[in-house]
Amino acid sequence: MKTILAAYSGFIKGTGSSILSALQDLPSGLWPCTSKMEKHLQVISVMQWVISFLALGAACTALLIYIFCTDCWLIAAIYIAWLIFDWNTPKQGGRRSSWVRNWTVWTYFRDYFPIRLIKTHDLLPSRNYIFGYHPHGIFCFGGFCNFGTEATGFSKKFPGIKPSLATLAGNFRFPILRDYLMSGGICPVNRNSIDYLLSQNGTGNAVIIVVGGAAESLQCTPGLNSVTLKNRKGFVRLALRKGADLVPVYSFGENDAYKQVIFDEGTVWRSLQKKLQKMLGFAPCLFFGSSWGIVPFSKPITTIVGEPITVPKIEDASEEAVDLYHAMYIKSLQCLFDKYKTRFGLKESDILHIH
Repeated sequence: MKTILAAYSGFIKGTGSSILSALQDLPSGLWPCTSKMEKHLQVISVMQWVISFLALGAACTALLIYIFCTDCWLIAAIYIAWLIFDWNTPKQGGRRSSWVRNWTVWTYFRDYFPIRLIKTHDLLPSRNYIFGYHPHGIFCFGGFCNFGTEATGFSKKFPGIKPSLATLAGNFRFPILRDYLMSGGICPVNRNSIDYLLSQNGTGNAVIIVVGGAAESLQCTPGLNSVTLKNRKGFVRLALRKGADLVPVYSFGENDAYKQVIFDEGTVWRSLQKKLQKMLGFAPCLFFGSSWGIVPFSKPITTIVGEPITVPKIEDASEEAVDLYHAMYIKSLQCLFDKYKTRFGLKESDILHIH
């Protein structure tokens, strides 16, 4: 009881992240099994993120409309007014919260898979960077955990570097969800937002772009190492315009979180997926996990941050320059994959398919 009261007291004083750890200190006799409790907390932590990503925006929008139609309409009106006033914040560096990034829930999220972040080279705080993250997977668990939270110790491993994971701009149009994403340092993957981070926010910024995007998620399946990159040159052109160094990042195990039904090219279902992808900005995938269909498989995800490629600042880069640095990036990613593949469950004969 004293432990519970101490945890509650800590929450009131603004240290709510200690509640889960304080509850763990309770005598073991009060829990059926400590390991089972740990596993339940891990599943809950993963589920809250998956459900938040899938439904929080729509649910909060519906709730806001409902409140507007009740006697409490003034609350909704005030929030909408503030939302209009704050509309451009995601494009101007966002509103990250160190407190949210360090929530204890993210350590349970990390340990569920588990997720690891491996540093191979130092990054200079005097430079800006564009990380190319591969592969996308279904929910990009490795990308979120490593760069949207401090669960794997990004700031300790890369002191002076501030990560900003870029995701669909449409997510920032939803009430509450936008604030939840911004608190983790997540930003819209559009030109205005990334330009601001790389040119008006000083140095030591690292924008993480999931290069393959929605198209890549349609191809992800356990055991397949495939990335969509051959014709993706926009991030290289952006790096040249801003003089930001390119850093290849590969997550082994990202594709193992879910199994997916992959439809053959030319089928009605594949055509429907592609049409919805163009309309919505994301690809609706038919996937399933370990429990209730939506809980991912507990498979290790190891994210390797590779060696930075020094990129000069060229305002109006030629196609030859873009092609040159794009080829350098592909070669660097390929070398990164080949160097570490056997350490994380793959065979020497496994290759990285680049489409």
